[in-house]
Amino acid sequence: MYLNSLQMILLVCLILFVLILPLTIKKIEENLELFLFFCGIFAVTVSKMWSIPLIEESFVAPIKIAVAVLIAGFLFKIFHSHFQILMQKTVKTLGFKLSVFLTIIILGVFSSMITAIISALILSQVATAIPMSRNERIRFVVLSCYAIGLGAVLTSIGEPLGTIVISKLSGAPHYANFSFLINNFGVYIFIGVFVSALLAIFPKHKNNQQNIEITEEVIEDNCGNKEVLLRAGKVYLFVMALVLLGDGLKPLAYKTIANMHYGLLYWVNMVSAILDNATLAAIEITPEISIKTLKFLLMGLIISGGMLIPGNIPNIICASKLKIKSKEWAKEALPFGFILMTVYFVFLLIFA
Repeated sequence: MYLNSLQMILLVCLILFVLILPLTIKKIEENLELFLFFCGIFAVTVSKMWSIPLIEESFVAPIKIAVAVLIAGFLFKIFHSHFQILMQKTVKTLGFKLSVFLTIIILGVFSSMITAIISALILSQVATAIPMSRNERIRFVVLSCYAIGLGAVLTSIGEPLGTIVISKLSGAPHYANFSFLINNFGVYIFIGVFVSALLAIFPKHKNNQQNIEITEEVIEDNCGNKEVLLRAGKVYLFVMALVLLGDGLKPLAYKTIANMHYGLLYWVNMVSAILDNATLAAIEITPEISIKTLKFLLMGLIISGGMLIPGNIPNIICASKLKIKSKEWAKEALPFGFILMTVYFVFLLIFA
C-alpha cells in the first residue's frame, strides 16, 4: 500500500472536497450519492486499489441495506395511516416531549439488538408521524441518529463496527466476547444516548404551523411506489460509494493514522464523518491495543459519525427518506458533535 507524494496530496484534497463541496455547492448537495460515487472511483484509482474482490464487495455490500429500505418503504406505505394514528394517540397520551424522549432512548438502547438499519427505518417513520416543523423534525432525526449510532456499537449485531472490534480482540490479551463492548463502553454510550434524548425535548426553533403543513405535504408525496424504489436505489448507490471511498483511502489511513497517539487519534477520527467507521476501526485496532486507547479510538469514531450524512447508515436512510440536505444536517449535527467530542475527550482523559 505504498503511496507517493502526489497520491497523498490527491487523496488529502479529495477528503477536503468531500467535506466542503456538499455544504457549499447546491448541485452537489442535491446529488450527494452520485458525487460520492465518483469520489470513490477517484480514490480507488489514485491509490491503485482496484481488484475483483473490491468490485464484488461494492456491488454486494449495499444489497442488504437497500433491500431493507425497500421492504420497509412498501410496508410503511401500506400501514402509513395506521402508524400515524398510533403515534398521534401516543403523543396525546404521553405528551410531545415524553414521546420524543422515549423514542430516542428506546431506539438508541435497542439499536444494538435490532440493528442500526431497522432502528433508522423505524425512526424515519416516527419522524413523519409526529407533527413537527421541518426544523424540529431535522433536529429530532439528527439527535436520534446520534443515539442510534452510539447504541448500535454495543454488540456485534448492531452494526459492523462492533463486529470488527470483537473479532479483532477475540484472542489474547482481551478475549472479547459478546458482552465485551457493553462492559467497557456501556456507561459512555448510555450517557450519550440520554443526553441526545434530553436535548431533543428542548426545541431550538419555534414551531410554525405553515412549516408543519409544508413538511407533511412533502412526506405524503414520498409515498408513491416510484419514490420508494428511487429511495432504495439512492441508498444502494450511497453505500456503494462509501465502500469504494473507504477502500480508496485505506492506504492513506495506514500511512498517517494507524499508529497515532490515542489523544491525537481521537480527533483525527473525525474523518469518520465522511468515511465508514468500520473501515477505520479495521485499520487502527490491533490485538495488543490497550483498553484506554480503544476507548479514545471508538468514541471518536462513533460520535463523529453523526456529524455529516455519509458518516452513518442511519443518517443516510433518514436523510433520504425525509429529504434532508447536507447543509441542513450539518447545521444541526456539527455543533452538537463538537460539544460532545470535547466533553467526552475531557471525560476520557480523567476517567479512562
